[in-house]
Amino acid sequence: MTDEELTAWVRRVSLTYFERPFEHEAHWNSRLRTTGGRFFPKDRHLDFNPKMADDTVDFKKIILHELCHYHLYQEGRGYRHADQDFKQLLAQVGGSRYAPAVETRHLNHLYRCASCAQEYPRVRAINLRKMRCGRCGGRLKEIML
Repeated sequence: MTDEELTAWVRRVSLTYFERPFEHEAHWNSRLRTTGGRFFPKDRHLDFNPKMADDTVDFKKIILHELCHYHLYQEGRGYRHADQDFKQLLAQVGGSRYAPAVETRHLNHLYRCASCAQEYPRVRAINLRKMRCGRCGGRLKEIML
């Protein structure tokens, strides 16, 4: 999806849920890690995390969240997370309060204790001669992923 398609989608959601137009731009920002989106009061554009666009239901809630910031700022009302105006409008339109978790690290190795079957998922490989199970002290074996 391009930035133009994203902007068109945000405009449709704005008219449907807020009955007000979104008159600025929406962009993808792949540098966002844990947030679903950001509102910029200075030029009033929105940035969205492309990693969170896979689930359309959650992503629509993220769009609603950012549009709450946008429309409240346009009206001169409290647009920050702690403001009552923001909380009320967010609950009214059904937007998400927090962004869903995104798996950012790929687990490449899985180790299992030979004695108690405790599993240890890891990003990096470990030295099996040095490391033991933290629960029972048994030997670890690498399980292929």
